This record gives sequence, structure tokens and C-alpha cells, in this order.
Amino acid sequence: MSGRISQEDEGYLKRAIQISAESLSRGGTPFGALIVVNGVIVGEGESSVVEKWDPTAHAEVMALREAGAKLKRHLFEDGVMYASSEPCPMCLAACLWARIPRLIYGASSLDVARSGFEDVQFYRELAQPTERRTLIAEAASNALHGQALEVLTAWVDRLPEPVQPKL
Repeated sequence: MSGRISQEDEGYLKRAIQISAESLSRGGTPFGALIVVNGVIVGEGESSVVEKWDPTAHAEVMALREAGAKLKRHLFEDGVMYASSEPCPMCLAACLWARIPRLIYGASSLDVARSGFEDVQFYRELAQPTERRTLIAEAASNALHGQALEVLTAWVDRLPEPVQPKL
């Protein structure tokens, strides 16, 4: 482990790996994650994609959901995510949306790819220009674009402070 990973970090990562092993022992996929805030585990999750018929029910997302429900918030600027494996693009984005400042993982995305999961393929896909991706994304007509923009504008108008564009 790198010099920045403490013994405490290693303990939490061991728990994430234990969650992944428990999932596997019950017939699930081998992924586990947890979130720690101020030295306390506030959310744990295992991959529940198959059981819940939910392609977003990855371990990291499940841990974020549990932490949010427990702490009654959606941002975790004071948290650390521990994952048995390097998060897929969706889970990495979820960590970014949750403002998780630190992520510690066990197996790499290449290890996950060698085990038959598509994470590396999805990272490559997202690196492609939109027109070269396999998922065809099409923008709406001008009228529908305008209607969608009206709803966004109404939301911005209700905010107590001006929006800082993130361009």
C-alpha cells in the first residue's frame, strides 16, 4: 500500500473486502464498499444488481444510499469511500456527485476486467467523442429543448444564491 494509506485505512479496506467475500458466499458478485465519516462507518454496501434487478445497485452506490439515509444528507465532503475494487465509471461519478474527497480500493479496474467485468471498456467508451460511442445519444428538437430549459431555469430562479456555472 502507498505511504498515504494508514493502518486505520487498511482496517476499513479489509472490511470492504470482507463484505465482497460475504456477497460472493451468498451467490452475489464480489464487490463491497463502505463510507467512513469522522472514524465511523456510516454506510456499507454490496453489489445487489442481480437481486434487485437494478443495474445501479453497485456496492459503492448502495453504501452511499445507506450513508445518506443514516445521516439525512447527500454530500459527504467529510467522508472516505473504501471499496473492494476500483470503482466503475458510474460509481466513480457517484463518489464525485457525493463530494467524497478520498477513495481507497483493493483490486484495480484491470483486475476487475480480467475477471470478466466491463469497467475498463466503459472507461474507454466514455473517453470517446459522443459520435463514436456505442450508446446513441440524441438531442431533442428545439421546442422540447426549450421546454426542458424552462424547467431548469425555474429551478435556478428558486435558488437563494446565484448559480456558479460549471462549464
